[in-house]
Amino acid sequence: MLPALFRAFRGLETRVHELNYLFWECTTRCNLHCRHCGSDCGVQNREPDMPLDDFLAALDTIPPDHRPHDFTVVLTGGEPLLRPDLTACGRAIRERGFGWGIVSNGFFYDAAKQASLRAAGLRALTISLDGLEDTHNWMRGHPHGFERALQAISLAAREPGLAFDVVTCVHRRNLAQLPALHSLLEGLGVPQWRLFTVIPIGRAAQDPDMQLSDAEMVTLMEFIRSRRTAGAPMRTTFSCEGWVGPYEQQVRDTPYFCRAGINIASILIDGRICACPNIDRDRFSQGNIREDSFYDVWQTRFRPFRDRAWSKTGPCASCQAWKDCLGGPLHNWHGTADAPLVCPAHFHFAQGEHRP
Repeated sequence: MLPALFRAFRGLETRVHELNYLFWECTTRCNLHCRHCGSDCGVQNREPDMPLDDFLAALDTIPPDHRPHDFTVVLTGGEPLLRPDLTACGRAIRERGFGWGIVSNGFFYDAAKQASLRAAGLRALTISLDGLEDTHNWMRGHPHGFERALQAISLAAREPGLAFDVVTCVHRRNLAQLPALHSLLEGLGVPQWRLFTVIPIGRAAQDPDMQLSDAEMVTLMEFIRSRRTAGAPMRTTFSCEGWVGPYEQQVRDTPYFCRAGINIASILIDGRICACPNIDRDRFSQGNIREDSFYDVWQTRFRPFRDRAWSKTGPCASCQAWKDCLGGPLHNWHGTADAPLVCPAHFHFAQGEHRP
């Protein structure tokens, strides 16, 4: 169970709902064809890249006194590095006083690109690595994906002042490779490694290799816990994939808290206003920047994110863990189902089994 003090803190954060992290889905183009993609991106856009001026107009609705010093705009996609004006985008965001970063597959990230983006104010970078060479390339659908990602990781890890981490989607094919991946990334000087599991949405919904069994989830938890207690220089954490019972204090720096719609918003490729980009955009979108003031929407809507009482339904209605997990992360609620796609307590943490 979460400490009562943390629940009180979570309630206060929800009431204040200070926006400090904004995703911009700036493109849906991507050079890779990843097996787990929740956006089903491709080389050709489903939607044109959002014009920079459209995004800046939305950003300008945030009053200057409502912009905390740690406010970060994260450009995502698709693959942001496919935008030819990415440097100009970053510079314009920085000129408005916001920090910015990108989430990338690393394929096009080289020394020249890094220098250009850093000069434009790039503050944060996340690169994906989803296994050793054969597994990563199978996952990403490109024979050179691993090589290019590793080059980008090595380059970014040596860049002073860049907030950099690597993320790995853990699935059945790479679970046994995690110790080797840990050694590889730590040897490159990566400061932080975030591990996550994938919800069965997008392409992952049709791929059973993407889903871990109960026993495999416990293996993952034990691996993360062992790396955190070993005092390794690289910080290893479990991402925001839901409440994990007795492992909460052992696989994360702070207890689970889905901050979608609490501190996190997104502007999607078609202008819709939502929280994390992976959330069901048809079910949870709150408005559109082409019709609404972005910041007014942030302040006055987002009720499904800030009052999670609606999630206490179906199997969640009688679950004793609900007050801690609140039905799990919002990206776990897709379509019209009255239950999360994957129960956050699905490997019996709520029943006290598999306790560390």
